Amino acid sequence: MKKILAVTGCPTGIAHTYMAEEALKAAAEKAGVEIKVETNGAGGIDNAITDEDIANAIGVIIAADKDVNPDRFNGMPVIEVPVKDGIHKAVMLIEQIISGNVPLRNGATNNTKKSVPSNQQPVTQESIGRQIYKHLMSGVSNMLPFVVAGGVLIALSFLWGIYSADETNAQYNQFAALLMKIGGQAFGIMVPIFTGFIAYSIGGRPGLVAGFVGGLIANITGAGFLGGIIAGFAAGYLMLYVKKWLDRLPRSFEGLKSIFIMPLIGVFVIGAGMFLLGDPIAAVNHAMKSFLESLQSANPVLLGIVIGAMCSFDFGGPVNKAAYVTGTMLLGEGNFYFMAGVSAACIVPPFVIAFSTTIFGGKAFTEEERAAGIVNYILGATHITEGAIPFAAKDPLRVIPVMMLSSAIASVLTFLSHIQVPAPHGGFLVLPLVNKPFLWVACIFTGALVGAILLGLIRIHQNRQLTIKNTI
Repeated sequence: MKKILAVTGCPTGIAHTYMAEEALKAAAEKAGVEIKVETNGAGGIDNAITDEDIANAIGVIIAADKDVNPDRFNGMPVIEVPVKDGIHKAVMLIEQIISGNVPLRNGATNNTKKSVPSNQQPVTQESIGRQIYKHLMSGVSNMLPFVVAGGVLIALSFLWGIYSADETNAQYNQFAALLMKIGGQAFGIMVPIFTGFIAYSIGGRPGLVAGFVGGLIANITGAGFLGGIIAGFAAGYLMLYVKKWLDRLPRSFEGLKSIFIMPLIGVFVIGAGMFLLGDPIAAVNHAMKSFLESLQSANPVLLGIVIGAMCSFDFGGPVNKAAYVTGTMLLGEGNFYFMAGVSAACIVPPFVIAFSTTIFGGKAFTEEERAAGIVNYILGATHITEGAIPFAAKDPLRVIPVMMLSSAIASVLTFLSHIQVPAPHGGFLVLPLVNKPFLWVACIFTGALVGAILLGLIRIHQNRQLTIKNTI
């Protein structure tokens, strides 16, 4: 039987990764071909592809938005697409691999890999924008566990009082102070981790060293995420250049090159550059932070509309992540209001689906959709926006605007209510940490109910139109 290999991976490694896996498996089963799917999820790599798999494969589908070590497939027929295409275009991808009309991936052919027709041409490189996005998402995906773990521990320390970690205050609690210290350490290295893995995605292990140091200096100088992005890309591409330059050295220098020369050059150049650029970048960061905070107090409605629309535009994609990372950055600065609006906007879409399928039932939704709606209660309560993707994928031009409106309503109400959420993730699991938990839930449910009613009415109208069409 023909065998296809696939690799899936999304920035968070929670939903898209496994949705793409399921879609590809279903498409392969329908086409009557064997497939092995390696998932690069939040918990690591599962069902890893081996050399034996590679030797017996007719082609590879890489549906990922982060680095999944694609060079191991050099010389093979490979299709590289965003993870969303693995979900929505699985059938087309499987058919393309079976057809054999797939270009070879650039690079030297691995001897263990099966031969391919000589008339196939090497695949063209990904666009610059696509490469930049993948490197950024590699940094984000590796940073998120530190952000979530550290942020939640810090937030938990506030259960004993806002000053519970201060030894000089009457609210001081020893366990709360311990939570604050541990969470602070995890939260404090999010920029170095972010920077290091951007560089690692570009330049490999040497890039990781220089990028991590650049991120540490970005922290020290106040350059923050903006400085981290600059340091990460600079470190990655610098190490690529240095490695290429040092390849002229004899093989006997390999150990010295990788352990001594490359880290030394990378750390010095990136470190010196970040100390020189740190203050100007910090000034830009401060100006951006001040602008957002002023907008938050002067025009919360506009800010809520923007944040809500961003969070529901692509359900965990780059636009959503831009809003989330901004909220995380401000959370690190002690601004708990912004994250409240972001979290509310991210929680709403699954609840729109859940409420709509419950309220309208069989009048608007199929039995399968109603079953998926029940699952979305859990996904919404735990801040997993991606639960709305299957519904949005069926009718994006109608569903996505409804989701954006719903999230915007929830976000605006949250800002107007001056709600604070000190944790970067967790959904309703962190309600004990929210300053106005019941009001926050009310803001979210208000937005979700508006969207649920609109979505249900749209589906009923579509079903009626379909019925009329079938009777004519």
